[in-house]
Amino acid sequence: MAPSPTPRDNRGDLSMSSNKTSRIGLPALDVSLAFPQATSASVFPPSVSDFYQFDDLLDSKCKDLRKKIRMVMEKEVAPIMATYWEKAEFPYHIIPELASLGIAGGTIKGYGCPGLSLIECAVAFAEVSRVDASCATFILVHSSLAMLTIGLCGSEEQKQKYLPSLAKLSTVSCWGLTEPDYGSDASSLKTFATKVNGGWVLDGQKRWIGNSTFADILIIFAQNTAENQINAFIVKKGSPGLEVSKIENKIGLRMVQNGDILLKKVFVPDEDRLSGINSFKDINKVLAVSRVMVAWQPIGITMGAYDMCHRYLRERKQFGAPLAAFQINQEKLVRMLGNIQAMVLVGWRICNIYESGKMTPGQASMAKAWISLRARETVSLAREMLGGNGILSDFLVAKAFCDLEPIYSYEGTYDINCMVTAREITGLSSIKPTIPGKRSRL
Repeated sequence: MAPSPTPRDNRGDLSMSSNKTSRIGLPALDVSLAFPQATSASVFPPSVSDFYQFDDLLDSKCKDLRKKIRMVMEKEVAPIMATYWEKAEFPYHIIPELASLGIAGGTIKGYGCPGLSLIECAVAFAEVSRVDASCATFILVHSSLAMLTIGLCGSEEQKQKYLPSLAKLSTVSCWGLTEPDYGSDASSLKTFATKVNGGWVLDGQKRWIGNSTFADILIIFAQNTAENQINAFIVKKGSPGLEVSKIENKIGLRMVQNGDILLKKVFVPDEDRLSGINSFKDINKVLAVSRVMVAWQPIGITMGAYDMCHRYLRERKQFGAPLAAFQINQEKLVRMLGNIQAMVLVGWRICNIYESGKMTPGQASMAKAWISLRARETVSLAREMLGGNGILSDFLVAKAFCDLEPIYSYEGTYDINCMVTAREITGLSSIKPTIPGKRSRL
């Protein structure tokens, strides 16, 4: 379990009373005086980004869920997130608090899962992301990828066995599709599953797998050597031949524990093969939902960045006036706010289309691509407006700026998602280009 963070005052600085002394015997600086006009994100700012009254579209159940999540995230996560982000460690001690949100399992009905609507999941995910993107990614991987794979593609026995403890976060899961040589080209897996008496033997590697360093169960995708199709398997933590190592030196989502997974003749019994996964088309059933959820992560991040800027610019003074009084800052604030309103409405509409059963892969891909692009622009404006403090993780926007970079690339990069949409609207695929001297397979 990770150690408790150092206490911080209401500006997010390391607390030092005036009677403390430094290591060299001099009185320690009360560092709260260093930023007399700037309250840090450890005391999270009020939510002020709902300019077009999106709240009116939500029913009372969804509003209550959002209120609950906002309270927990602002109280339990905001005061510690900068510390753990800087250390690149996950705050394991807050997992019970995240479990109390009651959102693990999302849209899955039964088995201890909440059975939320897609818009309820989206709003919940945005609220978590508003305060901390790493916690949101932890939940996304666990709930919208691993749990959903079991919920959509597992047997009744597998659902009964695994989902209840996962829904309570008593056990944690991860989802292993990406490999060192295959990211966007995920259908060309080189992890193989060989049938043996009573089960399967897995050999291969996975990379960038969130939660993998501490997950209790790992959903692993592999090529079936006998039938040349993609299958999925539930691998238990500590299985002989399973090795997981943490990926270091990330610039974004630093609290997320991404890992490299090595599988050396890992045995998986027949009952832990997910029989509903037999092709990449089956995987896309899961990705269709998770891609919608990922589109709401940048929405939440930009909401938090805007809230921080709104408070900061009103507190901080230069040339005798609040920064919020300067025209150039007002224009940037309005541009941020306009982006957020448009992003929310696109996110809302894609949820509606999915729940009507009409959503296409191209629609989901465009939502994720366009929203993440606009979010990148929005947090860049936020970082500019905070000046020097804009590069400190204590003031949120630097962290948001960095956290958006991996989000821009995962669940389909911006470019791949654009090409998926373009294929749908033109009927022509550019995803697998012709190799000189060879004919394109498309």
